[in-house]
Amino acid sequence: MSGRILIAYISRKGSTAEIARAVGKELEAAGYAVDVADMKTVTSLTGYDAVIIGAPLYMGRMVRDVGKFVGHHREQLVALPVAAFAVGIAPVSKEAGSVEYGMKKLHSSLTPLKPVATTLFAGRLDPTQMSFISRKMMEMAKIPSGDFRDWNAIASWAQTLPGLLRVGSITG
Repeated sequence: MSGRILIAYISRKGSTAEIARAVGKELEAAGYAVDVADMKTVTSLTGYDAVIIGAPLYMGRMVRDVGKFVGHHREQLVALPVAAFAVGIAPVSKEAGSVEYGMKKLHSSLTPLKPVATTLFAGRLDPTQMSFISRKMMEMAKIPSGDFRDWNAIASWAQTLPGLLRVGSITG
């Protein structure tokens, strides 16, 4: 195998895009050819040996673009190893079961795919980038704001992917 991996992400405020690029850097450092692209710009999966999908969870829901991407590329995706990550505040939430709920939403958005690896990363929530109504809802729900991304956890997960995706590196 050539070891060519696509990281297809969707990002509204930039946090998921930054995580996708960090995953890509780890895979490149391990010798893989990696393309990191907004999933809305991906027209074909031809030439890729594996795909990683990344998307944010907003208000407990996966963005619809994930389902559209999976549906549009279904035939190619079912034939490739796929990994996926979601980004949200659930990992730092005090609400019981929020991580499990987030993972359930991630998996349902990927149907009919059976990813070899999935995870939910804590993201960044910046109230200054939110509408007045969204800020007020966040305050009422006592949702924490800040940058909660754990770059070491992101790098560690990315380093496990080659073995799970069973993609040979281009360097050897």
